[in-house]
Order: sequence, then structure tokens, then C-alpha cells
Amino acid sequence: MEKIPFVTKQQLEQIIEQFPTPFHLYDEKGIRANAQAVREAFAWNKGYKEYFAVKATPNPFLIQILHEYGCGCDCSSMTELMLSDALGIRGEDIMFSSNDTPAEEFVFANEIGAIINLDDFTHIDFLEQTIGKIPETISCRYNPGGEYRISNGIMDNPNDAKYGFTKEQLFEGYQRLKEKGAKRFGLHAFLVSNTVTNDYYPALARTLFELVVEIKQKLGIAIDFINLSGGVGVAYRPQETPNDIRAIGEGVRKVYEEVLEPAGLGNVAIYTEMGRFMTGPYGCLVTKAIHEKHTYKEYIGVDACAANLMRPAMYGAYHHITVMGKENAPCDYKYDITGSLCENNDKFAIDRMLPKIEKGDLLVIHDTGAHGFSMGYNYNGRLWSAEVLLKEDGSAQLIRRAQTPEDYFATFDCFDILKDMRYPK
Repeated sequence: MEKIPFVTKQQLEQIIEQFPTPFHLYDEKGIRANAQAVREAFAWNKGYKEYFAVKATPNPFLIQILHEYGCGCDCSSMTELMLSDALGIRGEDIMFSSNDTPAEEFVFANEIGAIINLDDFTHIDFLEQTIGKIPETISCRYNPGGEYRISNGIMDNPNDAKYGFTKEQLFEGYQRLKEKGAKRFGLHAFLVSNTVTNDYYPALARTLFELVVEIKQKLGIAIDFINLSGGVGVAYRPQETPNDIRAIGEGVRKVYEEVLEPAGLGNVAIYTEMGRFMTGPYGCLVTKAIHEKHTYKEYIGVDACAANLMRPAMYGAYHHITVMGKENAPCDYKYDITGSLCENNDKFAIDRMLPKIEKGDLLVIHDTGAHGFSMGYNYNGRLWSAEVLLKEDGSAQLIRRAQTPEDYFATFDCFDILKDMRYPK
């Protein structure tokens, strides 16, 4: 599959007149179409809700767009809860799925009415002691352990994951929660990250649906909602086939009818918590070639770095790169595309075959719409870039300004040096 940028070179040249590179650019049209497709794919389930994983792209403009399509928020921290609450997204429109959770975060989640999804058996008592009670609606995160397999092989090793209850803890946990006053129960599991297969959600659904039937039979507890969490991924490489969310939704429906309905559990709501799938392909990092280096290899230095997109440095992750205006030129030059950090892994591509790149060329690094900007950091004093929304009408809107040196130094206000700080003009 060919990867085509959602923005043209002419559009980018106009945008950079307002907003200098580097910046993350998002495609409003693509995000809206995808959110609608997700809603349609699971429309067969009356209680279905997508809780967008705020951690993926914590930008209020994008969250508001998704909320127009019925999406709630999956939050994992105090600040994510605060952001959602400030946007008017609260109550059971928030799923609070955290781990190693500070007490004050449970307190605030409960205050705004979020559904609390417990990560550990010991958190039952901790939550009760923290907020003085167990909420009437509560969820538990399940970790089956071992290797997780689906039809196309081993997907991951939950046994090594720090998250969730064991099966034995889960059964005891639901019983204790019921005794402590809980009335509505949820089950949650996140077992595999970034799958590019339509089989994952249906396979996970079967695992959880069969477990829910067993819980009802053994404990007499009916689970009200099942949260398939995230894990539906992005086709980062051109040769990969993207997930078909409608096929995924249909696959889950078939398992639902096969497992839950015969057990008298045909009213269970299905939830998802996708982040990467919701926004990942609809964002890109726009950067400019500013240097070239000819030593033992050929290097192109760009004005972005791993502080703007850490996935390649952190995971060795592949992100496709388009040299704008040279989409049809032969890829007959081998480059490492590098940033400016004092780390040798600050590379967006290694030995990548690309068209000849000249200083001043604009590069689009694809599929950064999730876990791109949000994983940024300030190493070497590099500042966070802007975020820009490419509107449906083709105009560009600034949805987060670039960080300034004043922002970076602001937390030094406990030292008497800021009055002497000189800022470049």
C-alpha cells in the first residue's frame, strides 16, 4: 500500500509561513471519518462506547472532535482527568484506567464520577480507605498470564506485564466488591499493543466473554460492560494492510452472539479504549532538512529530533517518510535521517532509501497522530513543537503553540535567576 500524505507541498508551504517547522499536523477530515466508522462498526451493540485514550494525543481540540461522535475519555492520570473534566467530559464518559495510582487521583476520579478501573487486587482496600467507600459502578483489569495467542500466532506475553488481576484474584475481587456495595461491574483487558490484524479484538472478546459467563455461573455476578481496551494498531509500513474496523466490529458481534447471548448476557455493553487507531494515521511530523553530512554514511539532519517523536529512538519503530515534491522521484539514495540530540539513537530512519534530499526540503514523517507529540520531552533543552490542525476546508489552525524558553525556565521560579535571564530575539 502506498503511503500518501494527507497534505500537499503547496499547503505545507503556506502553513510554514505561519508556523515554522517542526510541528505536528493533524487531519480533521480523516479523524472525523474514522470516528464515524468506529461508531458504525459497533452500532449493533446498544451500549457501545469508545473511550479515546487521552494519553495518545492529549489535545483538547482533537478530544472535542471525537466527543462529537460520542467518544468518552480513557484517562490514566490526574492531569488527563483534569483535562477531560475541563472539557465537560465527566461522569461515566470517563474511564479511569491507571496503575500504581496515587490516592489523590482516586479521590478526584470519584469526585467527577468517572468509572474506576482497578488494576490490582490490593487496590480494592486502598480505594475504600481512600474515598471511604466502593463506588456502585466499578471495573477490574484482567491479566490471563502466559502467552497470548490468536489465529496468526503468539501476539504477546501478558505474564511479563505489570498490569491487572490474575484469574483467581479477579473472582475473589468481584465477590469482595459486591460485599462492599458495588452494584454494576465491568471487566477490562489490554493484552497486546499495536496489532495489525482484524483477528485481535474478536479473539480477545472470546477470552473475556467466556470469562464473564464463568463469573456469572460461579459467583452469580452479571458483568454489565466489557472493555476491550486498545491494541488495534496502525499500518506504519507501506506493505502492511491497515485494520478494517468494520470487519473487526463484525467479528466481535459474531462472538457476542455465539457466547454471551446463549448465556442470557445479551445486554452487556461493549467498550473500547483506542488511541493509536483513532488518531495515529491522521497526524504527521513536518520537518525541514537543514544539514547534510558525508562521513562513513550519508546523513540528513532535520530540525526535528527525538524530543518531537521518540518512538524510533525508544522502540526502533518504523515511520514512513515522504520528501515533499519528490513523491514520484526514484528512491536511489540511502540516508540516516537524524535530529540534533546528543544521542546516537536520535534517528528517524536508518539506511532508508529515499529520493535525493537537499537542504530546505520538507519531510513528512507519517503516522505520528498518536504517541507522537504526547511522548515529547525536553532533553538537551529542546522545546516542544507546535500542534496544527488541517481543517476540513483546507485552512490551518494552531491548536497548541510551540513551547518557548520562557515556558522551559518558568519552573525555576524558586531560584532568583529569572530576572537576569536573557532571551534571544
